[in-house]
Parts: sequence; C-alpha cells; structure tokens
Amino acid sequence: MPAGRDKAEYLKLREASWAWLEPWEPTHPGRDPLDEEAFDRFYKTSDTEHSRRFLIKLLDGRRPGAILGQVSLNNIVRGAFQSATLGYWIGAEFAGRGYMTEALTLAVEHAFHALKLHRVEANIIPRNAPSLALVKKLGFRYEGTAARYLKIAGSWQDHERWAMTVEDRPTRAD
Repeated sequence: MPAGRDKAEYLKLREASWAWLEPWEPTHPGRDPLDEEAFDRFYKTSDTEHSRRFLIKLLDGRRPGAILGQVSLNNIVRGAFQSATLGYWIGAEFAGRGYMTEALTLAVEHAFHALKLHRVEANIIPRNAPSLALVKKLGFRYEGTAARYLKIAGSWQDHERWAMTVEDRPTRAD
C-alpha cells in the first residue's frame, strides 16, 4: 500500500513517464493526472471497500525501494459477483523488464486469496500490444470487445475485455 512519503517520487515518475502513459490514461474531467491531488486520490482510495491500490517497488538492484508503477483492483463488487477490475501502469524506464508480470501475478493472487474474489477482469485498448501480451501470458481469456467503453486521452475507446476466475488461475509452485 502507498504511504504519504511516496508522494514526491510517485508524481516524479508519472511526470517523467507521461508521454509513455498518456495514450492509455482514462480521462477524468477537471482532474490533472500529474498534480499533487492525483497522488492524494490514489492514496485515499488505496484500501477501501471498492478498491485496493498498490505501488510496484524495486526490491533489489541499484535503487531498492524505487517506485516503478502501480497496480489497482478497482470496482470491487461483493455479493453474488465477487469481482474486480484490474488497472495498472509502469514507468517508461521500467517497461519490458518483467516487473509488471510479477506485480500483476501478485495482485491477482491477492484478489483471489486475500480478498476472496471470484473474478478479475482487465479492459485493454486493442492497439496496446504489450498489455494484451501480458494478460495472455498470465492466463486471462478474451471475452469480447466493448465499443466506446472508456474515455482515454480525450476520446471514447473500444476495449477488449479479458478475464480470469479463481478456477482459471494456474497454481504457483512456491
């Protein structure tokens, strides 16, 4: 979970990676995704009934503890549904190194085991090839395309819906 002390580094990474992130970022009217309130919103919603948000941090190497990105379990619904939507981003300098694969693996395990959810879904713009490859690699299944699903970078974008249920989750040898 994020802490208040993460704010400056989080915002610095978002700003440094903005050209990389902007094509995939949801549009929220009246909100600047790079202002200080962006972290405050992230922090305040990091552990609620409807969302869990996590920072991805480097565990070793030259910069242990460095923030690499974020993973979120959003729109958590209980009752008969027991579901969440997965959201994620990684800083440009850390992309393609396997960090997100590990982070999403842990987030999905958390959703199924700690939160006792039944389903996790990811909704991805069809041209986002790295993100599509990632969910395929993790075992998510394609469920269809939602037309004009989410406003991204100022325009309504189609999204492919990918999902996994607890029964689909490959067991991990620890």
